[in-house]
Amino acid sequence: MRVLVADKISEEGLKILANGGKIEVDYRPEITPEEMLTAVVGATGIIVRSRSKVPRAVIEKGVPTLKVIGRAGVGVDNVDVEAASDYGVIVMNTPGGNTISAAEQTMALMLALARNTTRADASMHRGEWEKKLFTGVELKGKTLGIIGLGRIGLEVARRAYAFKMRLLGFDPYVSDEVLAHEKIERATVDQIVMEADFITVHSPLTPETKGLIGAKQFEMMKKTARVINCARGGIIDEAALVEALKAKRIAGAALDVFSVEPLAADHPLRSLDNVILTPHLGASTAEAQENVAIELAHQFVDYLQHGLIRNAVNAPSIDPAILNEMRPYLRLAEQLGKFQSVFPEGRVVKLHILYGGEVLEYPMVALTTAVAKGFLEMRADPPINYVNALRRLKQMGIELTDTRSSKTFSYTNLITVEATTECGRTWTVAGTLFTPELPRIVIVNEKDVDALPSGNMIVIENKDLPGTVGAVTTLIGKRNINIAQIAWGRTRPGGEALTVINLDTAAPQTLIEEIRLLPNIIWAKGFSI
Repeated sequence: MRVLVADKISEEGLKILANGGKIEVDYRPEITPEEMLTAVVGATGIIVRSRSKVPRAVIEKGVPTLKVIGRAGVGVDNVDVEAASDYGVIVMNTPGGNTISAAEQTMALMLALARNTTRADASMHRGEWEKKLFTGVELKGKTLGIIGLGRIGLEVARRAYAFKMRLLGFDPYVSDEVLAHEKIERATVDQIVMEADFITVHSPLTPETKGLIGAKQFEMMKKTARVINCARGGIIDEAALVEALKAKRIAGAALDVFSVEPLAADHPLRSLDNVILTPHLGASTAEAQENVAIELAHQFVDYLQHGLIRNAVNAPSIDPAILNEMRPYLRLAEQLGKFQSVFPEGRVVKLHILYGGEVLEYPMVALTTAVAKGFLEMRADPPINYVNALRRLKQMGIELTDTRSSKTFSYTNLITVEATTECGRTWTVAGTLFTPELPRIVIVNEKDVDALPSGNMIVIENKDLPGTVGAVTTLIGKRNINIAQIAWGRTRPGGEALTVINLDTAAPQTLIEEIRLLPNIIWAKGFSI
């Protein structure tokens, strides 16, 4: 396996990769975009920081060998995640490696804004002593508005609280318990821009956050307000910010990131004296550079050698500590997905998954992805994996939902997959783990059974009358096909029944046609999963 390292990373990170076993490190930190198109051919992975970009063209050149792209840092703006997902390529980042560095940069800029540090420094270097011009403000007692309360936003909050600042926070994904613990008052973006003396953003750049702070928000701010952006360029509308700073509608701004980097030499921000500009230094500490390189190298080795996925932005990550416990449930979920891919009659338009019992202790998104992966492996062009399964399912127009159930079941754990077809009929299969080595299908179309969830199968709906199953097994025997197991289920004596037969070899379609012609057979289907 060859990993193309297309940016500078620490020596320790390179050593971890090289010592990871069967990984060839192709270290080309100054590679050009044109050279990358050639170098990616045959590569298993690509590692970048912020200089190199991984566009769709590079990803397409890299498949089918390309499996993983890693960004030594938080943002993945320089990687075409959509293209990677289309081709089943995992995109990883290192969200924890530069958390402290970015939080400290935010505080440094906030303090520099409050005390006019950069302007005073420039004045002193010009030989001046203009003490009265640079009177600042204290952080104590001021209100800090934090938009985005992930790792970095919370670290900023903790430091600001030590300065005795009042904290307002906006993040719809953070619980009230976390906010209360960190002494943060929940607020809307409008509340923050109206009340805060300092405003800092720590959100990812998405269609929803692009231009989140624009002309309307600057009009709502106090004239003494100061804004800081150490997250992603574009969250603050730069054109609107320039106008607000020129008109003195706000007191100042500090930016470490920009919509286009590097910032153009003639950009209007460079001519303003009430803005502090730094060249994307949020992660530029010796400790952060070492941390992100080491973290990403370990993630690559874990994935390439052991299949462990951590910090993926386009696939569910599973804590290695629970992965071994979870593997049997993932296998069961995949097999149930495969079953529902071939069992229903008609085109499936909706899948609904219901989880109950001990399985609720594990990440539901990973299990749901496993069902989708299994379903698609039976009917979609490869590659199908945990990266693109949900995306491909959506592209096929199949709705997918999942639910946690608090109901009491007859089993300690149960995964139920319901498939609804175009005609409106719902087909049901449920599986459980009696032990990690003993997965079973226990419900098919509301009838209790006990069948193996793999291999060659015949599923029959029949009238519950004597001799019906015997006639079926006789036909199977005449074909010299060995029966591995038979499971029965019925609604009531003499009503409708369901028979699941596991075979050692696949049933030919001619056998299925013969079974359908037998007396008392309502429906029959043969398949392999």
